[in-house]
Amino acid sequence: MVEKQLGEFFADEGYVGISSNLPEFTIYFHVEHAYVNVFHVIYYKQGLYISKDQYMHFKEKIKSFFAQKGASQIHILSLVVCGDKTKARQLCADDAMSWMIDPNENRLMVFEDQVSDFYGMRNKLEDFLSFAGQGEGQEEGIKEDFQPGRKKYQLPAVTTLFIAVNILIFFLCICVGDRLYSIGAVGLTEVRKGEYYRIFTSLFLHWDFNHLISNMMALYCLGEVVEGSFGPVWYTVIYMAAGVCGNLLSLVNEFFTGEYILSVGASGAIFGLIGALLILVVVHRGHFQQFSIWRIAFMLGYSLYSGFIEGNINNAAHIGGLICGMALSLGGQLPGWFRLWSGHMRNRGKHEN
Repeated sequence: MVEKQLGEFFADEGYVGISSNLPEFTIYFHVEHAYVNVFHVIYYKQGLYISKDQYMHFKEKIKSFFAQKGASQIHILSLVVCGDKTKARQLCADDAMSWMIDPNENRLMVFEDQVSDFYGMRNKLEDFLSFAGQGEGQEEGIKEDFQPGRKKYQLPAVTTLFIAVNILIFFLCICVGDRLYSIGAVGLTEVRKGEYYRIFTSLFLHWDFNHLISNMMALYCLGEVVEGSFGPVWYTVIYMAAGVCGNLLSLVNEFFTGEYILSVGASGAIFGLIGALLILVVVHRGHFQQFSIWRIAFMLGYSLYSGFIEGNINNAAHIGGLICGMALSLGGQLPGWFRLWSGHMRNRGKHEN
């Protein structure tokens, strides 16, 4: 089941397949500017034996092939499809740039000494395998409408919750008038009175319908990617912490400028998501899912520019949220990035020996 669908899965993700003269080896590659990402898929079937030397030699041949095509950086991850976990583990025990798929359980296995992600593909592979497994276990007459290689869409849970809460509170504000704004908006004068809770409550208030819609659209587009990358817990931390840091910088700005205002809105938290996504794109060498470094730079530049030319925009909250989101994203990405880098270094050493 998995073997038949993997090709279509990689095609859906923009990878091009190359067959080798060995039916057990298949290559899928994706070109990004001057570098190329390669999945070296090995169907390690029963009765087949591949030595470690053969395994590493084939990876070296792949590297040489793409180097001759002009690629300056070649990133290769081996994907061993094997029902015998021990056998698969022995083949690539010393290779950090490898994962395994158990076709019996339709499950991706990534061990501690292997890279935790490969340019955003781990979650996608796990989603693909989970749905492939569901389709395989159903009766013929009641199978879901599932096309090979096509992932079933799932709403991002925390992002959906945040959007629902923001919309619900907005309509509640319409019903009760200015009461929620008067007790929930954040400003230096109010915080000095000890009303620190406003730093949190203001994140879920919006002045008008346009303010709400623009923020919720941004939250949906950004939140879906960031939540899928960091998971619901760390994503919640990034969102809330960025919103709080944005409000804190806004209060500092009020103190030094003497301009005492009331602020509401999720913009600081949303700028935190932009910052988090910016780090994801940088760590993944300029491109992550549907976002590129230039797209993020334009989004960020336009948002900040709009904030500075319009008088009713809290730029300090935007900048504070952005910096916090970048810092938290960097903290979440460094361990995986380091393992990816160290895996490349170890493999490179083996190739040169």
